[in-house]
Amino acid sequence: MTREKQVRTLTDWIHDKVRGAGCRGVVLGMSGGIDSSLLAVLCKKAFPRNTLGLIMPCYSVDEDKDHAEMVARQFEISTKTVVLNAVFDSLIYVLPDSKPHADTARLARANLKARLRMVTLYYVANQMKYLVAGAGNRSELAIGYFTKYGDGAADILPLGNMVKKEVRELAVFLRIPREIIDKVPSAGLWPGQTDEDEMGFSYETLDRYLMTGTAPEETQSRIEYLKAASQHKKTTPPIPDF
Repeated sequence: MTREKQVRTLTDWIHDKVRGAGCRGVVLGMSGGIDSSLLAVLCKKAFPRNTLGLIMPCYSVDEDKDHAEMVARQFEISTKTVVLNAVFDSLIYVLPDSKPHADTARLARANLKARLRMVTLYYVANQMKYLVAGAGNRSELAIGYFTKYGDGAADILPLGNMVKKEVRELAVFLRIPREIIDKVPSAGLWPGQTDEDEMGFSYETLDRYLMTGTAPEETQSRIEYLKAASQHKKTTPPIPDF
């Protein structure tokens, strides 16, 4: 499939899914990363007048907001900025502290940020009768690299059948800024956090395994472990069969 046809197919799919749900447009979170930037451009093509990008800093690095705004300016995407710092602080203040290990405490706080963004997106979507578009790609979805009921919560996942390499290639074709394409992938959940450090392997290795089934034995074992351990994130809650 040519890049032109891929873009047409994806934008038509977005348009059909939104209209099929009886909605008017699309709202999405713009994090300044390559996935959300590509998603924003595709949604803009599908709904030129009814695409809204929410920029939702929550103790985030300034570069992420700058990159999101750069994409919005270049492609004339309407945005609103919702700063979630105070909401996050208020919840941390009232939530019970179970004295967890430092690593689990950091993860819980990071997931809280993602879930606050989900709440914000759906609040706006409900007001505007829009669908929420998520930026998850095939690589991340396969191993559950997303927050359950956070960035994993969406009505449509237009990039869901594209591995990270394919996301990069389409981003290049659509002329998304090189600063965004080339920067180290990160969810921006804490200082110095990177996707590949958390996963334990590179996107290149993961993509190759998903596409060809080949990877070093140790890496293959870890990928399969992550796929199995995250299965609960990708299905509806189980119920008894009796």
